[in-house]
Parts: sequence; C-alpha cells; structure tokens
Amino acid sequence: MKNNTKVTMIPRAERGILRHAFWQYGKSEQNTALNLYGPRTGPVDILLIAAMHGDENETTVILSEALRRIPVGCIKNPVILSTNPDGALQGTRSNARGVDLNRNWPTANWLPDTVYHKDHGGTVQDIGLSPGTSPGSEAETQALLGLIQVLKPKTVISLHAPLACVEDPQATPLARWIADRVNLPMVQDVGYATPGSFGTWSAEQDINIITWELPSEPLADMIASHAPVLFELITGEYESGPG
Repeated sequence: MKNNTKVTMIPRAERGILRHAFWQYGKSEQNTALNLYGPRTGPVDILLIAAMHGDENETTVILSEALRRIPVGCIKNPVILSTNPDGALQGTRSNARGVDLNRNWPTANWLPDTVYHKDHGGTVQDIGLSPGTSPGSEAETQALLGLIQVLKPKTVISLHAPLACVEDPQATPLARWIADRVNLPMVQDVGYATPGSFGTWSAEQDINIITWELPSEPLADMIASHAPVLFELITGEYESGPG
C-alpha cells in the first residue's frame, strides 16, 4: 500500500551512519545482538530482512544503504540488516554452529540430512552444512520466528544472492513491481528442493514471501539500482498496483 506522504531522502554527504534507533529482538548462538529497525509491533505490511546466509554480505550493505537514506521517524516497514550476524562476522554461509539457517525452519518437509552448497568460487555443490539438530533448533531461527509472530507481516522480503531473480510462488503484484524496477526476472520457483527453508515455513503460515536474489554485479552498480527501490519499500512509498 502506497504512502502518499513523500519522504525526502537524506543527502549523500550525511549517509555515513545509521541514525535510526533499533530494538533487540534476540541474540545469536554467540550472543550477538539481533536488531530490528522500525516498528516493533504489528501488523505491518512488509518485513525486510537480509543475510540469512552470512556469506551474502552484499544484502546487508545494500539494505543499509537504503536505510541510511531515510530520515529518522520515516520507517514504515521494519528492517533487519542481518538475521545471521555470526555468519556475517565469520564470512560463513552458516551460523556459528555450522547450521544453514535457511534449512532450519520448522516445516512439514524439514529433513535432518546434510545440506550441500557451492561457495562463491565453486561450480558444484560440495560443501556440507547441517540443517540443525531439529527443526527450529537455532537461536537465530527462534528469535526471528517469535518476532514475526509479533509483527504479523503481510509480506516478508528476504534478500539473498547471487541467483539474480525475484521469487514469489504467488506471483503477487508487489513481486512483479520489484522485478520490473530492478530489471530481474520474476520466478515462482528457484528450481530445486528447499526443505526446512524460511520460504516454505512462511507459506505454511500464510505469509507471503518474496525472495529477492541479487545478481553478481559490482556493489556500486547494485546500490544504484536496488537501494532506491528498497527506500520506497521501507518508507511505504511503493506502488505495486491492485492488492
């Protein structure tokens, strides 16, 4: 839903720091603060999150860039810059316990099997991670799950990299609007099984989930094309059409 009040973007010279207050919604496995910017109670239209995989730091940088353009008091839709801060600090896809947080959610199709992926320089999925000792076993998963129950978002937008697409199983107008604005294809399925994923859990809770996969491009180019769109989503200035 569009916010008819135009938000003035902070000048570039003043975007060096985050001026927004944050709220700690939990702690990671290594007791790192899990912070939320924006509304603390729901319902909200959109929750925007980044870096569920710690080695996808570009998602945090671009979301932070958008947030730093917004004046204090003008966040309509809440933001989490990193849902996996331990992984981000260590440069790993997993959290500090070697768990892929995007396979740790309590879904009907969760599996205890090792999850394989390829690193940024790899061509085959040969690096194994755990999906956790049980569904929802990790502190980061539990904290985000609890937060979502409080915020009651209609849609969650989760930033990932580097598949270069906007995935929405429901093909909603909002996903189409994002895909058109950032010139990425919109898909309804990434093409492989994701047992225990955040997206699957969200669908089971009747929460619309949009997975925004950034492309493999220079960071400056992605900031130029993606941060303005995120600005509009955070401030509520987007216009995605009916519904």
